[in-house]
Amino acid sequence: MDEKMFNRLKILIEKAYYISTRYHTASTFALLYHENPITPHELGKFLRKSDHFLQLDAQHCFIHFSFTNHSNAFKASENLLMLLDNFFGNTTTRIAIDTFDTNKTPTIVYNRLVQILEVITNHPYTRVDDENILNEIV
Repeated sequence: MDEKMFNRLKILIEKAYYISTRYHTASTFALLYHENPITPHELGKFLRKSDHFLQLDAQHCFIHFSFTNHSNAFKASENLLMLLDNFFGNTTTRIAIDTFDTNKTPTIVYNRLVQILEVITNHPYTRVDDENILNEIV
């Protein structure tokens, strides 16, 4: 990811932290991978109106599930996965979710999501998972 895109991601994460701290709202971050390029228009049709996303490249998208706790974000990710599977007629989408923690820097958030996504990609039965999958590989 280039520096300009990372700066946009950093602003999105810091904004979520500010809103969460100021208004005591739940949030969850996720990283979506789709094998074939997916456009923001295509993805936007399947996300909830309250969710924010940032297209990082043709295959990766950062998602901020606004006003959504971890367990509800997991369910929203499963629903998103099903909608994308039906639309594209394939099962190449994977979604990594990380627990929302305002003490994590944007770099840590992104790196953990990438790490979770790498584990999911190599796991034969998982397409949506969170940081708990990292404990399985130890």
